[in-house]
Amino acid sequence: MSRPYPTSLGETQPLVPPIYQSSVYTIPDLDALDAIMNDGEPGFIYARDAHPNARRLAQLLAEAENAEWGVITGSGMAAISAIILATLQKGQRILASNRLYGRTVQLFTQELDRFGVATEYVDCNDLAAVEATLKKSPRLLFVETMSNPLLRVVDIAALAELAHDHGALLVVDNTFATPVLTRPMDLGADFVMESLTKIIAGHSDVTLGFLAANDPDMLPAINAAVSIWGLASNPFDCWLAERGLATLELRLRAACENALELANWLGEQTGVKRIWYPGRDDHPDHQLATKVLDRGFGHMLCFELEGGRDAVNRFMRAAPGIPFSPSLGHSATTLSHPATTSHRYTSPAERKRQGITDGLIRLSVGVEPLEQIQAEMAAGLK
Repeated sequence: MSRPYPTSLGETQPLVPPIYQSSVYTIPDLDALDAIMNDGEPGFIYARDAHPNARRLAQLLAEAENAEWGVITGSGMAAISAIILATLQKGQRILASNRLYGRTVQLFTQELDRFGVATEYVDCNDLAAVEATLKKSPRLLFVETMSNPLLRVVDIAALAELAHDHGALLVVDNTFATPVLTRPMDLGADFVMESLTKIIAGHSDVTLGFLAANDPDMLPAINAAVSIWGLASNPFDCWLAERGLATLELRLRAACENALELANWLGEQTGVKRIWYPGRDDHPDHQLATKVLDRGFGHMLCFELEGGRDAVNRFMRAAPGIPFSPSLGHSATTLSHPATTSHRYTSPAERKRQGITDGLIRLSVGVEPLEQIQAEMAAGLK
């Protein structure tokens, strides 16, 4: 006979929240089922709909983002998909930044087009161009706080005002900044999403996404999309992400300090053609970054090597202590090559327009001692 687990721990409680590794929950009777499903009483039924670890993580992240509610999804792309499924219908439009993560562009251009949703791209650092394009009445305006990979920073408050003036909802992908550096909800965004896979979880052992908003009327549609389309999370990943969230601010502060020092150091090295980091005066959005970002300019930077792809290969072979890892946000420093990873399926002409060359390396700076990172980088550059 199956026996229920004890529900009472007496006067004691675990310091670390437990993992509720169950796909389904027992319910005492049909009245209790109706109370949960119809009346919003506390309780869980099926983990695809909700489970305690996701609910707790969502609440913690919503507080961090200063949002009224949050929802956990199985990945960052799932979070974007949930927003789209909950807000868009056939015949409606998206206006998006023309500097986005490659898979986001694939979703908007290849997939949504099949369902009758058109996407138009605009330079979101050109507010006049944004306002002109908003006159076509898109349902959503989608931007990244800092673009992937070249870290162009957008004026979230100005974009929110323009979007709302034209009846659009502003969606901000805040993955590179996290709520530690900026909170888009405070600046007027309607939705904020994060890939928790990256620096929030922080240890490259989680695949999760998060989205948040303030409008309570949007929550049922989001929850329905997550459940019906199978975008849900699993308990263990949520537990791991909560553990990472506890040290996020400490890790990100250390990584930001390393990134700024490393960017300036790279500017003095032979063979480095150009550096992109919002904390440097030569970044095109440096002044805007000082307004949008709090307590640092992020842990991401890019640099271009003279010699293109061949130089990148030689650098990688000579600097094995900086692993090639096509993601970001690990506690240790890693590198990626946007032209062959995040923007592999972007056309050569579009990569050229954005400045994504074959010699471009994207660096996710970790929390190791700066001297250790510089020594490995120096070996690669030599």
